[in-house]
Amino acid sequence: MKKLDYNSPVVLTYAIAAALALALNRLTGGWTNAHLFSVYRCSPLDPLACIRLFGHAIGHSGWSHYAGNFMMILLLGPALEEKYGGKRLLLFMLATAAVTGLVHMLVSPAGLLGASGIVFMMIVLSSCAGLREGRVPITLLLILAIYLGEQVVTGFTVHDHISQLGHIVGGVCGAVFGLTFSERRGGYGGESRENRWLRTGKL
Repeated sequence: MKKLDYNSPVVLTYAIAAALALALNRLTGGWTNAHLFSVYRCSPLDPLACIRLFGHAIGHSGWSHYAGNFMMILLLGPALEEKYGGKRLLLFMLATAAVTGLVHMLVSPAGLLGASGIVFMMIVLSSCAGLREGRVPITLLLILAIYLGEQVVTGFTVHDHISQLGHIVGGVCGAVFGLTFSERRGGYGGESRENRWLRTGKL
């Protein structure tokens, strides 16, 4: 029997860490979610504030919340990790968690936990795969209109205890990362600068 392949270390480690956080929250009767794995307004002198700023992205309220997020992350994440590299994808995820947490603390009095901001970052980042030579793919525009537009509308019309703001911020982060880094890695599909030079004579 062939050995199992830990094919996407960053994504798989993230999924395992979030599963362990979910189990730990159950064992502690909700203490870890309240103090480590959710973000909310607090004193800047709170020693756990920095942990919560990133830790909220691995906290989940229950199995269905976890499964809904990580079905998408496990679907999109490995391809993104292969395209951008594990270190860069990890930086994208950490930056998205931090920005989402900061924005949420500034504008919302409620708490926030879950990986949905990173899910939306990955959705939009995946749609940036067709960026090349200054052209913007129609798929990217449709993703922004459908996913982020729907979140804006829902945020103003539905009160369902789901942070549409976190989704919007995650999607904006994905667009920024995609527009910033796709061209640097080459053209369509992550073509290297060397291959582009061999194909076109241009860097």
